[in-house]
Amino acid sequence: MTAQRICVFLSSSPGSRPDYAAAARDLAVTLAREHRTLIYGGASVGLMKELADAMVSAGGRVVGVIPERLVDRELAHPGLAELHVVPTMHARKARMYAEADAFVVLPGGFGTLEEMFEVLTAQQIGEHEKPLCVVDTAGFWRPMLAFLDHAVAEGVLRPNVRALLGVAPTPAAALAWIDARG
Repeated sequence: MTAQRICVFLSSSPGSRPDYAAAARDLAVTLAREHRTLIYGGASVGLMKELADAMVSAGGRVVGVIPERLVDRELAHPGLAELHVVPTMHARKARMYAEADAFVVLPGGFGTLEEMFEVLTAQQIGEHEKPLCVVDTAGFWRPMLAFLDHAVAEGVLRPNVRALLGVAPTPAAALAWIDARG
């Protein structure tokens, strides 16, 4: 079954490699071409801007969710089909999680990691069955994946829980992985 509403977690910074922005644009074009809705953090800076701008340019539907506190700092994107301004980061995550059928993760920092691991933890304890897949652009996620494999080897992460995290080399492969779980 095809997941129609895809929440994407990614950086509000541009990153140091052009590959990161290219992956964001590629994901957006793919989502638009497949008539899927993008749900993301609502910002018009960094990789978030690349993703949203490419989606809007490709004629796709974009839903942004941004905390009041970040409207000015992250420059809330003015060109979205919907922009929800919420009171807190917690409310942002809750809204994005509720709206999404599945999750794709591109390069990012603390916020991206926190969002990703919260989704995986909720899946682990049975709160939902929405798949999540990281796009390993230019090997960005390899150190984290190695750490998770280390956690399995050390007996603090069960292999079946580790398997909840999908890994794909491209945005299209991530969407295919997600759809295969639907």
